[in-house]
Amino acid sequence: MLQAVNGEKTDRPPFWLMRQAGRYLPEYRATRAEAGSFLDLCYSPKLAEEVTLQPLRRYDMDAAILFADILLIPDALGQPLAYKEGEGPVLDPIRSESDLKSLSLDNLHTRLAPVYETVDRLSGSIPDHCTLIGFAGAPWTVATYMVEGRGSKDYVNIKKWMYSDPAGFSKLIDILVETTVEYLTKQVEAGAEIIQIFDTWAGVLPDNEFNTWVIQPTKRIVDSLRQRFPGLPIIGFPKGVGGNLDAFVKGTGVSAVSLDTGVSLDWAAATIQPQVTVQGNLDPILLVTGGQAMVDRIHHIHQTLKNGPFIFNLGHGIIPQTPPENVALLAETVKGLKN
Repeated sequence: MLQAVNGEKTDRPPFWLMRQAGRYLPEYRATRAEAGSFLDLCYSPKLAEEVTLQPLRRYDMDAAILFADILLIPDALGQPLAYKEGEGPVLDPIRSESDLKSLSLDNLHTRLAPVYETVDRLSGSIPDHCTLIGFAGAPWTVATYMVEGRGSKDYVNIKKWMYSDPAGFSKLIDILVETTVEYLTKQVEAGAEIIQIFDTWAGVLPDNEFNTWVIQPTKRIVDSLRQRFPGLPIIGFPKGVGGNLDAFVKGTGVSAVSLDTGVSLDWAAATIQPQVTVQGNLDPILLVTGGQAMVDRIHHIHQTLKNGPFIFNLGHGIIPQTPPENVALLAETVKGLKN
């Protein structure tokens, strides 16, 4: 995994899967019930370590990704957060510069200390051949939840603030850049070997706003982390951005980029892979489907991307309806590939 993320060719593509610890596994559901709530699970180092290890025991991935959530940062900044059944995350929305007074960095590391302990525990408990990935949400994506107060389909409130008061909105982004750097610094100090930055909603921005709210904040995080940890591998995942992926790679300085399911593989091989390692991009619904259709697509993805640095993954996270045996078939298939 470390070889591939640093741009080297490997004998076979390493693999891990976004949301590999999750509700599709019965052992995860049992541990989640034991924790009491999703947030309690995130903040319990022993249980968060356990659910991170569960998919490794079954499928022997090449990387473990810390079990946490991108909204732990607003929670640690003092924005009330709850996860409601059938609704997902719900926050008290922040919609103007004056609302920023409710946020404070004072308790950031105290609140997030259990996450750092989870990373520390995992650095000693994952298999030797396995690489530990830490992560955070990108400022734009975290801000969408903070401003909308929940998941959104149209992003009216955040875009309205962004357009009407860019100077005020940029102060929220500045807070998120600073706290994300501090959060990821602690993860690396605790043992994370690679960082992934998830920008799930980067694709909802128009072309002329993409540089301001996606590329530049990500670049600031990458630059700050590299000043502290020269050579730190960082994977970016700006989902749904189409051709803007090229500008993202050129502008941010990431070591690798995760391809969502909609990215053309031929284009990625010709345009993106000569610049950085690519990661992806099997459709998560094909993992639900399984069978020969999935195996054929795995081989096609590999054929197209095997001539450059490549990490096998999904185009987004595993969904709860996924049969565990399909993940086993994926793991067996990927381990049999030859670059």
